[in-house]
Amino acid sequence: MLAIIDYGVGNLRSVYMAFRRLGVEAQVTADAATITQAQAVVLPGVGAFGDAMHSLRAYGLEAPIREVIAADTPFIGICLGLQLLFETSDEIGDHRGLGVLAGRVRRFPDSLTVPHIGWNQIHQARPVPLWRGLPDHAYAYFVHSYYVEPEDPGVVAATTDYGIDYTSVIARGNLYGIQFHPEKSQDVGERILRNWLSECNLLPPEAAALPGVEGS
Repeated sequence: MLAIIDYGVGNLRSVYMAFRRLGVEAQVTADAATITQAQAVVLPGVGAFGDAMHSLRAYGLEAPIREVIAADTPFIGICLGLQLLFETSDEIGDHRGLGVLAGRVRRFPDSLTVPHIGWNQIHQARPVPLWRGLPDHAYAYFVHSYYVEPEDPGVVAATTDYGIDYTSVIARGNLYGIQFHPEKSQDVGERILRNWLSECNLLPPEAAALPGVEGS
């Protein structure tokens, strides 16, 4: 079973529908037991870091999230869901995150147009299963004002250039985080979600073995 964490914020409907289009019926849930028993877990999110962490704590979901990640359950954070995995954020104050990954969430420099909205490239930093069938420098859809700054360069799976070269995808074992919105990224986003579902054994082999996405 695929669990999408419902903590009162985020783009739950669009994420749910993206998986449904791929033939996977996800369960949107705030129940800790359901989350810890799931075969794979999605942490979506849009909005402010501090508000999101307040909601996770209010729903009692901090410990279950850490538990499933520590158990190496397949887990993916999307957009704000990526940022929440880190220790701290500069967004509207100084906020403590889940602390799964060492590092900080920072705002783009004032010299740039913020938020960063639109299509931009994913520069693959190293091979990971998410890239199966995808060319390097493929385009995905971004909407964000803050970016993650990991302490460990070894978790960086992709970068994106928006005035600065920042981390847009992290990977560590069965833990992934992506800054862009796969549910809004057309064929590229669908391919990434399909690759992840295949790694989670939530897709039959014939559904996962599709042609790659055309060159960027």
